[in-house]
Amino acid sequence: MSSPRFRPALLHPRYWLTWLGFLLWYLLALLPYTVQLVLGRLLGKLLYRAAGRRRQIARANLDLCFPDWTQERREQVTREIMESIGIAFFETGMAWFWPKWRLQRLYTVEGLEHLTAARESGVGVVLMAFHFTHIDIGAKLLGLSFSIDGTYRPHNNPVYDYIQRNGRERHSMQGQAIPRDDVRAMVKALRNGRAIWYAPDQDYGAKHSIFVPLFGIPAATVTATSQLARLGKAQVIAFTQTRRADGKGYHLKIYPPLENFPTSDEVADTLRINQFVEARILEQPEQYLWVHRRFKSRPEGEPDLYEQAGVRRKQR
Repeated sequence: MSSPRFRPALLHPRYWLTWLGFLLWYLLALLPYTVQLVLGRLLGKLLYRAAGRRRQIARANLDLCFPDWTQERREQVTREIMESIGIAFFETGMAWFWPKWRLQRLYTVEGLEHLTAARESGVGVVLMAFHFTHIDIGAKLLGLSFSIDGTYRPHNNPVYDYIQRNGRERHSMQGQAIPRDDVRAMVKALRNGRAIWYAPDQDYGAKHSIFVPLFGIPAATVTATSQLARLGKAQVIAFTQTRRADGKGYHLKIYPPLENFPTSDEVADTLRINQFVEARILEQPEQYLWVHRRFKSRPEGEPDLYEQAGVRRKQR
């Protein structure tokens, strides 16, 4: 996919409110990092009260995945999740609008040698990421240190799509942006020794998934991780980003390549991915994107877990 280009049609009056919104977002991004953290937490407190359905989904997920936690702990983590989402609004602005020199002062990275070794040997990498709330800034910061290709879903609003793609590719050693359903392009890039960002930890429907346990609950999980590794003759290397508790930025961690992966057992491979996801979530549960209905797809005959938990239906 070619780089995003500005078109005069983006200045049509129907998009003026979108441009105004991005101008305000840009101005907020100029604020000091510590101020943005404070504002993000305040926004999260507001979301806790205003975004009732998302709060309910997050709480239902915690109830399902951590039944051994006390009610008080699940409630506290729910509040922290909403605050983390509020901070993520500002982090995305930082990722898209900050100059390179500000971004470079914001992170440390561990394990970069695993990606370097793969590149030097000419082996492609399925760069396995996870949907933590700070997913955008994590990918941006890694892109400052290593050239990666991203999977991409176009936004319905062309102005949003243009600014989003420009923001993600700006400053980074970014390669091509590949539509996430273009398997052929992904395989070609992997066989050319590229590293492709890919996140397998959400429910994309039962059609292209199998049900394997996640925190003991059957979860529709895509099998594409092992398929891409097999077809692209690639390694699978995971990475995470963590928002530091001292408020001084982020720590990126790149893990060693998964050994003996993929195998001939698709179920075992997919279960192994979910077990890895579980371990990473347990390291920072309050920073994971629990507002996604991870268990919305159910095996045939099983009830809707969110309806059972009393989550309000989405208003149309």
